[in-house]
Amino acid sequence: MGNTKISGAEAVIKCLLEEGVDIIYGYPGGAIMPVYDELYKFKDELHHVLVRHEQGATHAAQGYARATGKVGVAIATSGPGATNLVTGIADAQIDSTPMVCITGQVGKHLLGSDAFQETDIIGISTPVTKWNYQITEASEIPEIIAKAFYIAKSGRPGPVLIDITKNAQFDEMEFSYKKCTSIRSYHPKPILNINKVQSAAALINNAKKPFIIWGQGVILSQAEAELKELIEKSGIPAAWTILGLSALPTSHPLNVGMVGMHGNYGPNVLTNECDVLIALGMRFDDRVTGNLATYAKQAKIIHFEIDPAEVDKNVKTDVAVLADLKESLTALLALIENSTHESWHNEFKAKYEIELEAVINEELQPKKEGISMGETIEMINKHSKGDAILVSDVGQHQMFACRYGKFNTTKSNVTSGGLGTMGFALPAAIGAKMGMPNREVVAIIGDGGFQMTIQELGTIFQTKVPVKIVVLNNEFLGMVRQWQQLFFDKRYASTEMINPNFIAIAEGYYIKAKKVIKREDLDSAVAEMLASKDSYFLEVMVEKENNVFPMIPTGASVSDIRLS
Repeated sequence: MGNTKISGAEAVIKCLLEEGVDIIYGYPGGAIMPVYDELYKFKDELHHVLVRHEQGATHAAQGYARATGKVGVAIATSGPGATNLVTGIADAQIDSTPMVCITGQVGKHLLGSDAFQETDIIGISTPVTKWNYQITEASEIPEIIAKAFYIAKSGRPGPVLIDITKNAQFDEMEFSYKKCTSIRSYHPKPILNINKVQSAAALINNAKKPFIIWGQGVILSQAEAELKELIEKSGIPAAWTILGLSALPTSHPLNVGMVGMHGNYGPNVLTNECDVLIALGMRFDDRVTGNLATYAKQAKIIHFEIDPAEVDKNVKTDVAVLADLKESLTALLALIENSTHESWHNEFKAKYEIELEAVINEELQPKKEGISMGETIEMINKHSKGDAILVSDVGQHQMFACRYGKFNTTKSNVTSGGLGTMGFALPAAIGAKMGMPNREVVAIIGDGGFQMTIQELGTIFQTKVPVKIVVLNNEFLGMVRQWQQLFFDKRYASTEMINPNFIAIAEGYYIKAKKVIKREDLDSAVAEMLASKDSYFLEVMVEKENNVFPMIPTGASVSDIRLS
């Protein structure tokens, strides 16, 4: 590209275009105004979505990134604009979501003077970003933005924040852009050690009761085909973490369900009976392991992982294969013997029958008058045929969506995992739908989380993005209430919700809305929602004390999972 003098603000836009960015989510303000002025000139090439709160910008960028696999972009002004991004940035960091956030900052000469809307966003965001940097000279813009995109998407992905002072946006510079392909001392992909793969293969081939748990690493490294081939060749039962969900179709016969606090009975109990545990792109989060002192102590642990910091962090491994998962699984496949492990599978089937009888049938075909959350998810499955992207918020409805949602395609389950951010789903669904306009996107939200980012209904109204919103209303902060019921003698401290008229609010934003109170109206309402070409709001009044089971109590072993 020829060198021409342009402003730093124009350079920011040109850098984004060079990186193939098509949508950014943001909110203007004084310190970022020069960039917005340039955005106005480039509005045909770069679509800016005006959210209603900067937190909405980060969650929308996350939803876009999770549904597409591309880098999400959010932009905000200094001070409160920047600090409002922090929750979404922290969420993206713990869930390994590639995102670039650009914030405006006061002029270089004012830094450190407590100027109007000045906060040290670099200091604030350091613990929750993969990398951050403050640009104080226009000439730095192309190199730093190129680095930002490379760091955000390479290796284990994550969020990057770039803070740009106002003088750097106004000043002129010679513009040329070169994409970043490497950074000295940053090695995002460890070099595969084939000896480790051979050691792993030997353990797997000799195992009598091998068990696979896969996480989001499968999706991030685009290793879905390799995962499927591995389990089909080896015959090993495979379970998923919440963020790994949808990498393998839920209907696959070797897919044995979900591990963790509200996971399936069999995969949790049999974790402590397998002889070889193969962890693929997952980090042994405490919600998956329960009490570490009793977790899979009888098993040899094989950990396939890209981030060295995750190996031996929580669970001691016998063989650690450090590499990009697609690469390491490809190498493993050549060494794995064909097997079926039929009697081991029968143990999973037997445990599933116990759970079916004790929990699942009661949830999906309830005897009570009130509608259950599980049957609402099942109704969505019926009409979406497993082809929708489900974007869930955080709480009981999230666990029901993950437990009972049906998925045929990867990148179809978008939720806040590690941070557990209420308010995530509504803006994330906007981003997911804009990223994947040809797919149906359904947000599953509780009445509590919905009110944390309810203002993003305004973004839906203004952009006309056809998101489907389902609020499962139990008039409680349901997950906290469940814990209070089970562990605090039903002292429902500050968990009962006195809610507004959600239908009137949705209609106030000109979004078609319907409320379901009786079971007989649920089928037709879900059908109408999914048939709508426009956005649609569906409120389903569900059982007030509908609990999620199975459940591993905090600090308990995975073997101590409760069915009631």
